[in-house]
Amino acid sequence: MSENDLHAHLLHLRETLRYHSYLYYVLASPTISDYEYDRLYQELLSIEREHPEWITPDSPSQRVGTEPSEKFEKVAHPAPILSLGNAFNFSDVEAWLERIAKVDERVLNTDFTLEPKLDGLSVVLHYRDGYFVQGATRGNGEIGEDITPNLRTIQSLPLKIPVQKPGEKKVTSKPPPYLVVRGEAFFFLDEFAKLNQRLEEAGEKTYVNPRNTASGTLRQLDPQLTATRPLAILIYQVVHAEGEVPQTQWETLEFLKAMGFPVPQASLHRSLPEIEPKLAIWAQKRSSLNFEIDGMVIKVNDHALFQDLGVVGKDPRGAVAYKFPAQEVSTVLLDIGVNVGRTGVLTPYAILDPVEIGGVTVRQATLHNFDYLVEKDIRIGDRVMLKRAGDVIPYVIGPVVEARTGSEKPFTPPAVCPSCGEPVENIEGEVAWYCINPSCPAQLVRTLEHFVSRGALDIVGLGIKIVEQLVDEGLVKDPADLYTLKRDDLMRLEGFAEKKADNLLESISASKDQPLSRFLTALGIRGVGEVMANDLTKVYKDLDQLSNTSLEDLVTIEGVGPNIAQAIVDWFSRKSNRKLLEKFKAAGFWPVAARDEISDHPQVLTGLVFVITGTLSVPRGEIKSLIEKYGGKVTGSVSKNTDYLLAGENAGSKLEKATDLGVKVLNEDDLKALVG
Repeated sequence: MSENDLHAHLLHLRETLRYHSYLYYVLASPTISDYEYDRLYQELLSIEREHPEWITPDSPSQRVGTEPSEKFEKVAHPAPILSLGNAFNFSDVEAWLERIAKVDERVLNTDFTLEPKLDGLSVVLHYRDGYFVQGATRGNGEIGEDITPNLRTIQSLPLKIPVQKPGEKKVTSKPPPYLVVRGEAFFFLDEFAKLNQRLEEAGEKTYVNPRNTASGTLRQLDPQLTATRPLAILIYQVVHAEGEVPQTQWETLEFLKAMGFPVPQASLHRSLPEIEPKLAIWAQKRSSLNFEIDGMVIKVNDHALFQDLGVVGKDPRGAVAYKFPAQEVSTVLLDIGVNVGRTGVLTPYAILDPVEIGGVTVRQATLHNFDYLVEKDIRIGDRVMLKRAGDVIPYVIGPVVEARTGSEKPFTPPAVCPSCGEPVENIEGEVAWYCINPSCPAQLVRTLEHFVSRGALDIVGLGIKIVEQLVDEGLVKDPADLYTLKRDDLMRLEGFAEKKADNLLESISASKDQPLSRFLTALGIRGVGEVMANDLTKVYKDLDQLSNTSLEDLVTIEGVGPNIAQAIVDWFSRKSNRKLLEKFKAAGFWPVAARDEISDHPQVLTGLVFVITGTLSVPRGEIKSLIEKYGGKVTGSVSKNTDYLLAGENAGSKLEKATDLGVKVLNEDDLKALVG
């Protein structure tokens, strides 16, 4: 394929991936499988690795997060980003209309939009010629913080508008040359629950509140961390635009939707009396939503009238927030139980005097971890405050101390696993308590579920129901047993015929082609997820090398702290785990690191931090790859931690800052000499 044809193919790949991301993340109606999407994405990465000069900010590959920032730059908003006045019942809404009618009587004969009031973090997005170029927090309404790299990681945020079908030439709506929109970043509640589950299994501190977690996630200094958090976004306002824009809020939402933005569900009403029953409906269905809302927003639909009504303080007169009651109740904590997770993590849960909240009777609630019990001073017998948001498991906020009688009892973490009776351990400095018995019955199904999952060995057709069948029938007692299954074994299971059995065995066999990094992830070693597994395979070419490594060697690898290093050494030192590895090897499954996982270059730059600036003789991406191949790290800004600034022609403020901080400045020849 010629260079021109390859570049054209790259552009088509980007267009295709953007469109399928839109279908998946915005419309929730994908037309291709995850496997097909991943193949296209890997093809894109392959081309961009060969031609880093072709990488553009709108490429789907650029969502992964850049190097950490030293601080957030300030961004002046092109128009004030206002808050809203509140109404707590419909009488307050009627009073709002009476007040604004005194300013302009036209509101008595206008229509209104009704939109959910999202409980997330308000963000402002800038697009030039259809490309996302900057994003900021609301800040004080006049000036916000530049969080562009973090916002790029949100899959539902379009990096280029309008979003079109691949190859589609007709553009139904053309974006203004400069467009600034406002929206809300938040967590879908099921994704928030999965995030906490992953953190819990890794022995890390979990989060309590989706709204605060969303805010903290977008204000991380390291966008790579933000990229691991499954944030979503909804857009509902045009803040500023060059050229023609819709003249009503209803048309604005339609325009934003046509551009490819995810927008909130809204309705148009001719008068306030039409809105009153809708508020009751939304209040009732609030608990079934997959995201948190704390009310509804009523807006004057006509933009010109909205502007003419003006502002009171920081609140526009043309809109009001109808606030719902908080979804909190109190009840008695009867007892505290303990669950055992896939990685052996012990998690406490509340056993409650049944109470109704949001139309659901609740008998159990999460308590996050044992440290949470101490921090909140939660005791058995306490009257506790309980919160439920959406369909996620309710959680205990804390005790009502004033209601104590003196009979309440503090809870002590168990010394043995409630499932297998083996001792549990708590590593100093970690939140989690663990059952260290790999044969613990409570862990097996979850262990297998993780082992076959898409992020691990991706064994197609082996879902949780079949995993449970295999365990219940005694066919699988550890993950290695999957590779000795026969057709006759599977035919014993309900729902299996010859074709289904053969397809599953073929999927299991195909998983042997997965690289070492996937296998490491699948093993479920505490603290070793996909990122850590990739880092380890750059140093160790197979499990023989890794299993014989030392704690001292592991902690020299960037990102491997003493706790994770100890967990790795402990895992490989256990007799049961060594026996498991022997079974894998006997079954013919012993992967080695793929070529692109191994660094065969001398790591002469290990521990050194570089910043690149100015115009160089080769694309900056090639220079970055060169530095990383030899063990160095490239960041985006100069700080006291920077070892070298690689400066080309027309180097600007970074060169000045490096000089001020005494950072050594290199040219390209100096770098070549440094790597030999």
